[in-house]
Amino acid sequence: MRKIVSILAVAALLVSCGKATVPKPYGYYRITVPDTAYTDFDLYYPAYPYTFALSRNAVVKPRTDVSEPYWINLFYPDLDATVHCSYKPVQNNLRELTDDALEFVYRNASFANAIPEQDYMHPEAHVYGVLFDLEGNTASSCQFFVTDSTSHFFRASVYCNCPPNADSLAPVYEYLRKDVVKMVETFEWKSN
Repeated sequence: MRKIVSILAVAALLVSCGKATVPKPYGYYRITVPDTAYTDFDLYYPAYPYTFALSRNAVVKPRTDVSEPYWINLFYPDLDATVHCSYKPVQNNLRELTDDALEFVYRNASFANAIPEQDYMHPEAHVYGVLFDLEGNTASSCQFFVTDSTSHFFRASVYCNCPPNADSLAPVYEYLRKDVVKMVETFEWKSN
């Protein structure tokens, strides 16, 4: 009986000295973003009251709602993301339009780690606006609005068509943010 117990004890020691199993971490697909080239939005939609540098990777999809003309969606098929853009004429309601845009941004505040703002002013083009970066796992990673303060108001927000995960979507968010910044920096009104 002592031999059997000794053999089992030695066998147990030899088996227990192996490597501990460690669960594998979740893996994410590697996301490669396309190179960017820009064209003038006005070349495709000359009747719109605004223009900006449009990424050639974006597909412009005008909204068909007649009550809201000049609304567009910029769809990025390679990234499955959309920049939703709305336009409103200013008719003594600039404060209301600005408050609506701010409410839309801060609706994500409970999910955002931070919401830094960057002001944009191009007095020679009559373009004034604010860009918001929504850091963390928010539905929209970037939003902005621009206005001329008297006639025009334009607002845009970036959405990826998947559950928000800031870590895995970081390359997409950065790519889209660069396009949005280019859009804001080149934004112009066609009539004042």
